[in-house]
Amino acid sequence: MRPGKWCGLAMVVALTATACGSAGGERGTGAGGGPPGRDGFPVRVADCKGAETTFTASPRKIVTSNATALEMLLRLGAGDRVIGTGFPPGKGTLPGDLGARAAKVPVLGTAVIPKEKLLGSGADLYIDTFAAMGAMGGAGDTPTEEEFAAAGIRHIYLASTACASMAKGPQRDLSGVEGDLTRLGAVTGTAPRARELVAGMRAKVAAVHKALADVPDGKRPRYFFFDFDAGTKQPMALCGKQVANAVITQAGARNVFADCDGDFKPVSWEDVVAKNPDWIQLGVRDRGDAAANAKAYDQAAQFLKTFPATKGLAAVRNGKFLRIGSERTTLPGTRTADTVEEIAHTLYPTRFKAAQ
Repeated sequence: MRPGKWCGLAMVVALTATACGSAGGERGTGAGGGPPGRDGFPVRVADCKGAETTFTASPRKIVTSNATALEMLLRLGAGDRVIGTGFPPGKGTLPGDLGARAAKVPVLGTAVIPKEKLLGSGADLYIDTFAAMGAMGGAGDTPTEEEFAAAGIRHIYLASTACASMAKGPQRDLSGVEGDLTRLGAVTGTAPRARELVAGMRAKVAAVHKALADVPDGKRPRYFFFDFDAGTKQPMALCGKQVANAVITQAGARNVFADCDGDFKPVSWEDVVAKNPDWIQLGVRDRGDAAANAKAYDQAAQFLKTFPATKGLAAVRNGKFLRIGSERTTLPGTRTADTVEEIAHTLYPTRFKAAQ
């Protein structure tokens, strides 16, 4: 996988002495600067600004900010330590046994967990997908680091989303997501499983790269992520620093707003029309029900087909829509690679049929 400019930020938030994008980066240095012990501890993790948190053993009581962090822990084999979550996964969001296990996790908040409930949860670790993000930092009454410390709760972030707006450049590959999995594996003592998950992601993306190797950058389709749930009065552009830009790029497409600064930015419908996308993803957030999701996708498509500014776009007239959920695209996880696959197979169906 080609290293992107995200690598510079990954060095800041990675475990100490971890090489950016390195498959062996699941272990940190010892608290005194020496090598970690046989069990991988102590482990040090830096936040978006470089402040370090040290773990001398695996946390036993974990609270996750949302379904993304919860799913990562479930897939790592640390789900039995999760004592609560915010933004729980909707029914049917996670497959099979994974969904059944997620359903047993207490819901501390259907959205952002209330401050008092989080601080009184008894957790020794809070995994935060949002708090450093501009869009989510003001949501709810977020505890201060001093309050987390007083409650005995360590606080770490999923860097590929929480730190994205602070990056020096765009995310073009999945190294940020891989880093999140690697760090969680180190912190929870599940590093071997983290390596397996990262290897699986890389294999899927490598297969896409192989199929599209001879497609010049200038011939790759222009792609617009339509965040339907952000509102239709003014569209929200998905910018280069957002993890979804990496997903779109790895899938062989060109994000039409990759050059805007930050992770998300309000734009105008005139801006969208001027970009003239070849494909449009109907970015709908999971409603927790297949029928409700289908209805939301239909509503998003109908809006574009009837809205004066967009109904004339070739992508709209030709029904070049992808029905892929927002969370799977804009939030990190092992299924991020699956989203890369799905987008690529939709945009280049003949290439993947030939490869089968």
